[in-house]
Amino acid sequence: MSVGTLTVSIRNQSGKGPARVLRSKGRVPGVCYGASTDGPIAPLSVEIDVKALRAALDPVRKQNTVIRISLEDAGKPVRELSVLVKDYQLHPLRREITHVDLLAIDPDKEVNAIVPLEFVGKPVGTIDGGVLHTVMRSLEVRCKPAIIPVKLTLDVSPLGIGDVLHVSDVALPEGVVFVTGGREAVISLTPPDKDEAPVATEAAATDAAAAPAAAGKDAKAAPAAAGKAGAAAPAAAKGGAAAKPAAGAAAKPAAKPAAKK
Repeated sequence: MSVGTLTVSIRNQSGKGPARVLRSKGRVPGVCYGASTDGPIAPLSVEIDVKALRAALDPVRKQNTVIRISLEDAGKPVRELSVLVKDYQLHPLRREITHVDLLAIDPDKEVNAIVPLEFVGKPVGTIDGGVLHTVMRSLEVRCKPAIIPVKLTLDVSPLGIGDVLHVSDVALPEGVVFVTGGREAVISLTPPDKDEAPVATEAAATDAAAAPAAAGKDAKAAPAAAGKAGAAAPAAAKGGAAAKPAAGAAAKPAAKPAAKK
């Protein structure tokens, strides 16, 4: 398969069992609906080869690639349609495609499409610490399938602190109009968060002030302790000297009466 072409088969069985068998073969269930050049199309249950679908998508346009599908029933061509990949579902763990919605379109009529946004430039307000806050990363537009933009570019250089850019500030190619409201915010530059910095500075100042005070207390405590120790030592020595005469005086009177008798 090449970019922009795909063969899709009509699915005649439904339910979890047949769907599980399809996935084991590298194919997934899907549905095709919308309106072609011939008019509205009733929803058709189809089965799609996942590898062939990936090959049919332009690597730049991705889901906005207009694909020409050949619809088959039991291996026989039924009709051809122009479609867009409207939606797809992924397995929550394996991240594999499990279901695909194809939107049949008329190439000559306008359709809605989701186009990614690209931000360029460096906001002037970031010099003063401003923080970019992105509100939208894509926008919905309406135009003919052939001119769906690959991306929309927005220059954020003029943003100062407190400034906001809206959908209406995004430039559009000719023939493309916004579906997303023009007054909706796309990106803004918010002031820096000043709550944490002063707290840290105040704590540092408190610690710095407490350090000399603690050092002063320790310095004062050291001489005081030394003084107490010095005073205690003479007192202990004095007490020891006084104790000896007391003991001797007590012994002498007791010994004299015993000797006279």
